[in-house]
Amino acid sequence: MNVNYELTGPDGAPVVVLSNSIGTDLTLWDEQLPALAQEFQVLRYDQRGHGGTAGKPGPYTLKQLGGDVLALLDKLGIRKAHFAGVSLGGMTGMWLAEHAPERIDRLALICTSAELGPPSNWRERAALVRDKGTEVMVEPSLPRWFTAELAGRADIVEKFGGMLAAVDDEGYAGCCEAIATMDLLPRLAEITAPTLVIAGAEDPATPPPHAERIAAAVAGARVEVLSPAAHLANAEQPEAVNRLLLDHFTRSL
Repeated sequence: MNVNYELTGPDGAPVVVLSNSIGTDLTLWDEQLPALAQEFQVLRYDQRGHGGTAGKPGPYTLKQLGGDVLALLDKLGIRKAHFAGVSLGGMTGMWLAEHAPERIDRLALICTSAELGPPSNWRERAALVRDKGTEVMVEPSLPRWFTAELAGRADIVEKFGGMLAAVDDEGYAGCCEAIATMDLLPRLAEITAPTLVIAGAEDPATPPPHAERIAAAVAGARVEVLSPAAHLANAEQPEAVNRLLLDHFTRSL
């Protein structure tokens, strides 16, 4: 994969990888970049078929999505990095922490889940998008991504609705199928990276019990629940998320 990425921040500083959710691109992290780039090199990238990364015919697997990250780190000569991911990005991070623990320093999981069923729902969504395009997902997604106060705001609709509508249909569908087939629960206890799990109190997609289940399985993990915040908590509560990420990642400096 020719993965689209941006690397920002002081040369020689520790690296933080930021991984976006399904239906978004690396600009999901716009509110985190200025804060993190003061201390770290920040590596933002686009998942397959999202943003500037071309899509390949699906279905995809988390092994492939995680492999894209490892290939990108190898390309850039990065041996080990911190990792933060939202939703699908968090799933990618858990896969990496389970299967390539030597590459992940500290892990932050935002509004994500180790199991997000039933698989049939994700396969149906993949089929719908292949038939009608990602535009069909804009109207139902924004009220899941943001609380009611923000979901209809013009700037939110323009940025995030436009972001989702621009996602490659096959890329979105393939990522749906990766979620449908993921099996992260059995190996969560093997994760050794210090782990922070952030949940949105009003998140209908991955509510706080999903975060608590991850933290219960990963030794030493802690949970922070933000409110008001729905599924894209880093965009809805940027100052709180920035504070938590900086605290978590600078503990190893």
